[in-house]
Amino acid sequence: MELAASMSSSLGFPSDGAGSFGDLLSALSSYQRLFALTGPLYLVVSFVARLPLAMAQMGTMLLVFEYSGSYGAGGVAAGALAISNAVASPIAGGLADRYGQRPILVVQTMGGAVGLSVLVVLSQLEVGWPLLAVVSGAAGVFLPQVGALARVRWLGLTKSVGSQRPLLVSTAYSYEGAADEASFVLGPALVGTFVALVSPAGAIAMAAVLLASFGLWFGVHPTTSVVPGHRGVTQGAATRFGPILIGLAAGQFFVGMIFGSVQTGTTALATAAGNSGYAGLLHALLGVGSVIAGLLLAVAPARWALADRVPVFAGALAVMAAPLLWVNTLGMLAVALLVFGLAVAPYMITIFAACGQVTDPKRLGAAMMVLAAATSLGYATGSSTAGRIADFAGYTGAYAVTVGGWRGGLCPVFCAALRAAPSASARR
Repeated sequence: MELAASMSSSLGFPSDGAGSFGDLLSALSSYQRLFALTGPLYLVVSFVARLPLAMAQMGTMLLVFEYSGSYGAGGVAAGALAISNAVASPIAGGLADRYGQRPILVVQTMGGAVGLSVLVVLSQLEVGWPLLAVVSGAAGVFLPQVGALARVRWLGLTKSVGSQRPLLVSTAYSYEGAADEASFVLGPALVGTFVALVSPAGAIAMAAVLLASFGLWFGVHPTTSVVPGHRGVTQGAATRFGPILIGLAAGQFFVGMIFGSVQTGTTALATAAGNSGYAGLLHALLGVGSVIAGLLLAVAPARWALADRVPVFAGALAVMAAPLLWVNTLGMLAVALLVFGLAVAPYMITIFAACGQVTDPKRLGAAMMVLAAATSLGYATGSSTAGRIADFAGYTGAYAVTVGGWRGGLCPVFCAALRAAPSASARR
């Protein structure tokens, strides 16, 4: 409580003193005002543009698993894509901070579409799965982190709203968190559908098409004018950050481990049940609960500071992960994933909001990319580790990575990160 009190002024949201019904009306009004800044078409474009990344990760795992018959091989290939994306994303974010988002996104979307297309072609030829892993890693270099860049745009779009800006920025973070989670609902669901009706290669091909169309559209959308770039910020300066961001990124790393290990465990359980095509649809349930909770977070009292939220949501994740160790049917898994997802988006929204509070706006694109990259790196670690364990211990072993990784590493990281946040805010 002492930590929360010390942080409430630097990482809290302004309070209007409204009750729960007033908070609900205020949240609905805030969403309406926020979306009026761009119009509905931008919301559609920015949402669909983030689907290829969600589809590519699971699609690659299923593609290589089908090709090799090994969960470990599938996890390595999916992990290669995630790791390369984690390495390249902060660099892309720094370049976007310096030169603007448009030129960077054009290169990323076209390069990513080509990389995914090559992966599809090679999967139809007699090549070893390690080559597919290498190509998936190359594709990951170019896949854009649309959600992170969209968050930066909202900060520019809300500059003209005056005193309402803090509330709209908070609403924007809630929306983007929910949109990210929704993409990881629809993405795996699309992959599962294509696997069931066509093949994993068909799912990757669709991801390439969406990236080349909606990804490029997002890259050249007129809203890029609000993030023209800051030429005075060198690439080196744009990517150097202190211990606060490192701590927040470490927390996102553990969220990535959840995504990767749960995806692997779900694939293993669905395959063991004789319904491997259901893996994407089941994994999507993790995002369903997360989307609901993320959108409702805007209803939370504004006086509930970020410092108070993090331990609550982190604790909820630890508790809600435990039932995965006991699931043994698809029905049990569906319920467990739906409930587990209720804690994911609120936690991630809070972390990204904290990042926005303590980061220089001129370096915000790179900072957001660091968090996104940490999530991808965690995904790679979770999927590859859980994949190797699943080869000999089955789905329960994969889910043990989810539970053990979260409980073993999160709390110390966030104690350190959040204790440093007030002094950093004071220095700005």
